[in-house]
Amino acid sequence: MGGSGDGSGMPEGRAGAAARDRDAEGRARNARPRDGLGRPLPYGAEGVERQPEGVVRTPEESVAEAQALLDAGKPFHAHEVFEDAWKSGPDEERALWRGLAQLAVGLTHAARGNVTGGARLLRRGAGAVQEWAAASGRPEPYGMDLAGVVSWARDLAEVVEAGADGSDGIGVGGAVVVDARARAPRLYGT
Repeated sequence: MGGSGDGSGMPEGRAGAAARDRDAEGRARNARPRDGLGRPLPYGAEGVERQPEGVVRTPEESVAEAQALLDAGKPFHAHEVFEDAWKSGPDEERALWRGLAQLAVGLTHAARGNVTGGARLLRRGAGAVQEWAAASGRPEPYGMDLAGVVSWARDLAEVVEAGADGSDGIGVGGAVVVDARARAPRLYGT
């Protein structure tokens, strides 16, 4: 994560505003620590460990790991698991995993108090997952209850847009800030 730096807010080894954090392969990567919802924190702050990128998992491992992260209130991290599956899985499943990633990002935005982005991504992901299930004829791939996930996403989008229902917090401007852990979907159904 971030180094102690020189007091300028830049991690050690960064020489000026034009310098960029790089990964081991030299690709630009933001090294700032992140909170549980993926928001950047100041360099040197204590953050939540990042989800490793580019991990190839079986579909069953992807679903199980994503559910564990969702249950822990880390939808941003779950989105990265779904993104890995989307990028490494078979072409015929790309739309499924991309839709699930959109749902996780929608929950992330809703938990950050972003009403418009949260509702929009929840609905977009729900549409993608529903379309994939219909086209593939697989309503329960890898044990997932896609109809239940779609229903969860659409219901949560309504809650986010309607405002507080007593079970969530209120953010800036009165926007609902959902509890990501309490509102996590049940990928395997109930």
